[in-house]
Order: sequence, then structure tokens, then C-alpha cells
Amino acid sequence: MKELFMLLQKIKENPVMYIDKPSITYLHSFLIGYLSTRTEMGLDREGSGIEGFQEWIQEREKTNVSQSWAGILIFSCGSERNAFYSFFELFERFLNDDSSKKDENGRSLNYSENDLKISVRPLYELLASIKKRPGMYLGNNSITKLDMLLRGYSLAQRKVGILPTQQEREFEGFQLWVQEKYGINSGQSWSKIILFYSVDEHEALQKFFELFEEYLNEI
Repeated sequence: MKELFMLLQKIKENPVMYIDKPSITYLHSFLIGYLSTRTEMGLDREGSGIEGFQEWIQEREKTNVSQSWAGILIFSCGSERNAFYSFFELFERFLNDDSSKKDENGRSLNYSENDLKISVRPLYELLASIKKRPGMYLGNNSITKLDMLLRGYSLAQRKVGILPTQQEREFEGFQLWVQEKYGINSGQSWSKIILFYSVDEHEALQKFFELFEEYLNEI
């Protein structure tokens, strides 16, 4: 819980550094990647601290629609930006309401390197799972959500000192490959470049997997 709280404060103070801009949708996908990876590594065994927030938001907004908490906040706040900043205030209220379920310091289970599982889900295995069932991981077909989820996945490993794997080092080269393929010299991310040359997020996600396969065949 302490890890999550500190990270959220950093994202609130400097969203561009983590998720490009103040966007509740970007934050939601980033947290999915970050928290699910920590769980797979054997951390947060007592919970990540965000369990129950979905139900709390639904109850607060008096809705039973099958929308994520991010989607509900967008509807109630009117914009991605407003929902982003509203999230931090609401999440703090949620923690205060839910304080009886945590220890007096609001901390999650302590861990050491010995608590980590021997293996973390390989990046290419994760990408294959997302390609097969994008809705399960991203909510809908969106290259931007994929980018944010992968950022959370990577940060979760870096924060506990896990070095990049061979697959992750290969993936780092995809950025330059995409820039060269499209003749782009700006500092735009691979997801933004592919999206720019696509009709929409859905097509861009499909194009990502095609381009990534092409990239792997060339390296």
C-alpha cells in the first residue's frame, strides 16, 4: 500500500513523466500493468490497496453499469483531465473509509528479494496474451492503453531491482525501428507514431502487432 501511495503522489505531481498527460484512462491502464506485475512477482500479498475501489465508486455514484472506475469518473467529471485529478481526492476518501481493513500505518505486507518469484511473466508472453484477448487486459482495442500498461509492467520490475530481460532489451529497440520506418525524428513514442498513421486506436493496435512481428523478424 505504501508503495502504491508514493507512486500515485509522484504521478499526480508529474503525470507527463509517467503517462504523458493527466488522463484517467492512461492512469488506469498504467496501474493495471503495474499492480498486476507486482502481484505476479509475489508482492502485495495482502492486496495492492486498490481492491474495493471499483465497488466504492459505483456505490458513491449510485450506478451499476459495467464500466471501470476510470470510465465512471470520466462520465461524472466530464473530461479525462478533470477525472484524473478527481481520482486522487476520491482515492484518499476511499482509503479513509476503508482504513479498518488495513493496519494502523496503512502499509501492505513487507517483502524482501527472497519473496520474489523466480520468474516474472516474459514480455512476449504478455504481448501474446494481450493480442489474443485485448479486451481482458485493455478494456478495448487501444494502442495507447497497451503503451501505458507496458510502462506499468516495466516500472514494477525496475522498482524492485529486476534487470531488463533479453526480450525487454529487444523491445527497447522497437522505438528507434518505428521512427526509422516512418521517417520520424521527433521524440514521440512508438504508440503515438503508429496511432498517427492509423485511422483510430483499434487499427493502431492491430498495426502494432503486425509491425512488432516484422521488427522481430529483422533483428
